[in-house]
Order: sequence, then structure tokens, then C-alpha cells
Amino acid sequence: MDTQKEALRLHKEWGGKIEVISRAPVNNAKDLSLAYTPGVAAPCLAIQEDYNLSFDLTRRNNLVLVVTDGTAVLGLGDIGPEAGMPVMEGKCALFKTFGGVDAFPLCIRSKDVDEIVRTIYLISGSFGGINLEDIAAPRCFEIEKRLQEICDIPIFHDDQHGTAIVAGAAVVNALKLVKKDIGNLKIVISGAGAAGIAIAKHLLAMGAGPEMYLVDRKGILYDGREGLAEDQAALCKRVNPSKKQGTLADAMVGADMFLGVSGPGLVNVEMVRSMAKDAILFPMANPVPEIYPDEAKAGGARVVGTGRSDFPNQINNVLAFPGIFRGALDVRASKINEQMNLAASYAIASLVSDEQLNEDFIIPEAFDPRVGETVAKAVAQAARDTGVARK
Repeated sequence: MDTQKEALRLHKEWGGKIEVISRAPVNNAKDLSLAYTPGVAAPCLAIQEDYNLSFDLTRRNNLVLVVTDGTAVLGLGDIGPEAGMPVMEGKCALFKTFGGVDAFPLCIRSKDVDEIVRTIYLISGSFGGINLEDIAAPRCFEIEKRLQEICDIPIFHDDQHGTAIVAGAAVVNALKLVKKDIGNLKIVISGAGAAGIAIAKHLLAMGAGPEMYLVDRKGILYDGREGLAEDQAALCKRVNPSKKQGTLADAMVGADMFLGVSGPGLVNVEMVRSMAKDAILFPMANPVPEIYPDEAKAGGARVVGTGRSDFPNQINNVLAFPGIFRGALDVRASKINEQMNLAASYAIASLVSDEQLNEDFIIPEAFDPRVGETVAKAVAQAARDTGVARK
């Protein structure tokens, strides 16, 4: 099957992947009087008196906004907001399928941070959470940060945190196999944009040590390197303490773990051979990874995971975001914090038992029915423990 041609045919047939279904019956005059006027005045006035009732009396309690500016859509780049709509609709379909969360797509015709933040803030009262999607770095960092400061609902940039959470889960189980401690690892991350920085921060929160090296097109990042973005510069004060410089190949010598969120074919067999014994590689570039699993294994890698569904150990964001928002919505969380993200990683990892764990099965599959509920419960509890739950 030619996936691209079939997908195009089906998208035309579907005419969109989501639709609005009424939860209230409107079959007669009585129904109409209760769902709409005059009866609807009662919930309106109740919400006027108590803002928090907007979550109880409307679908806001289960509704997430999926929003993009179309500047970093999948591996397609800056293709524009309208061209990003099929991806946003697809994300909404995944929210519903894997988390029971209603989601609505919004594609904004602007690349201006102020305009985007203002637009989202102004409509945030209609939603229980905001999922930022496919917004290019460094703009995405500023948008997320500013929205978190002014909104009273969770703001979550999935390209950053979703990727980091699932990668973190894979790391937990891979380390069980190679019997290494995260605090003693030499870690290399190829890609220093939104996902790469988020992965680095998440691994540090999980206990990783400072011997971590992020690499972009110009080489290894280090404190003081000219041209670093604000978030890159801040991270460089926590990693690469020796201010090592050089190429990706230089960084990988003696490394215990490689994580790739960059581009196709950037790693070769010789680079893998230069790594430490029982190396772990997660080349996650899509659709073509930094190195294919068979090549990585030929270079001596012990555990390999990619972002693709046709290889073992798919590191797929769908394992994270539906359950994270489900848990956050269930307790009416005001935000999604670091502890909730960590809880999600460990919850995902826990679904692979010690008896099941092997080099080709370190992370549950996307269609494992336990994932959404398990992640939701862990995230909800972390929200309660950290005082951001309001229910």
C-alpha cells in the first residue's frame, strides 16, 4: 500500500477527522428549553457567580485546545497553519481515542509571539487545557513560558515534554537491561531544539549527571559558545562542565547513551563502535532515523529504539499526552509540572514487567489499553502531591 496516496484519498473521503456530537438531546420543545433558552440562563448565572462552575456546567472539564502556528509541522517544517490542520485534527483524534479527552484544533495565522500568546489567552476560558503543537524553537519556549504565567489551566508543549517523557520511560527500562545507573552515564543528545533541550532537562530531573552533551549543526554546545539561544545557554550551565567542543562523532566517543531528535543518517556504525559497552541508542528522527537499528546493532549497540512503528521499541508521544491531560483534567490541575512529567515517565515504564523486559521490548506499545489510565492516575496523584490539583 502506498501510504501517502491512501492517506490523501481517505482525508478527502473523511472530510476532516473530527466532528462535534451533541451530548444533550434536542428532540422536542422541552429538550430545547432545557439545553437552550430559557433554561440555559440558570447555568450562565451560576457561572457568573462562581467562575469554577465553568468546569462543572460546560464541556470545559474535558476539552483541550490543540494549537499551532504551522512553523514546525512534523518533519515538514514551516508549511503554514492551514497545512498543519490535518496534523492538529489527527492529534485531536488521538486525544479522544487514547485518553477520552475531547480536543479542538486551532491554527493561528501569525508567527508573532505576542499575537499568539494573546490569542490563546483570550480564548483559554473555553478549555480545560492547552496543548501547543509544532511551533518552531525558540519561539515555542517563550510562548509556553508566558502562557504558563498568565493562564490558570495546564499549558503543555508536546514536542518538548511528550517526547522527553516517553524517552525517559525508555531510558528507565533500558538501564535495567544494561545494569547502569543514570547518574553515571555519559549521554549525547543530537538536536538542541525544543525536543533536545526538553529531553536533557527531563533526564537531569531523573538523576542524570552533568556529563551530557547536546550537539547541533555547529557542533557540541558549551557554556559561552557564541550564538546560543536563551534556553540553550541556561542548559549549558548544567551540562558539559569541561566545555568540550567538537563534532557529534567526538561527543559519542565513550558515550553510554545516544538520543537523536535531529535528522536522518547523522550517525554511522563507526560512531556506535566508539561508544561504551552495552550502548543504548534512541535515534528518533522521523521518518528516517539518525541510524537504523540494524546498523546500530552492527556497531555493538545493546538497546535501540526509534520513533517508527515498524521497528521494536517505538518511542511514541501517544503513550504520554492523552494520559497526562486525562490525569490533569480529572483533578482540575492548574498546571502540568515537572513532578507530573516524571510520574508519567515512570508510569509508562512500569507497564513492562521484569519478566517481559528484553532488548526488543522496553516500552509498551501504543495500543496497550493500560497506558492512558495508568499514566492518568500517576499524573493525577503527582498533581495532588504537589498542590496543583483543585479537585
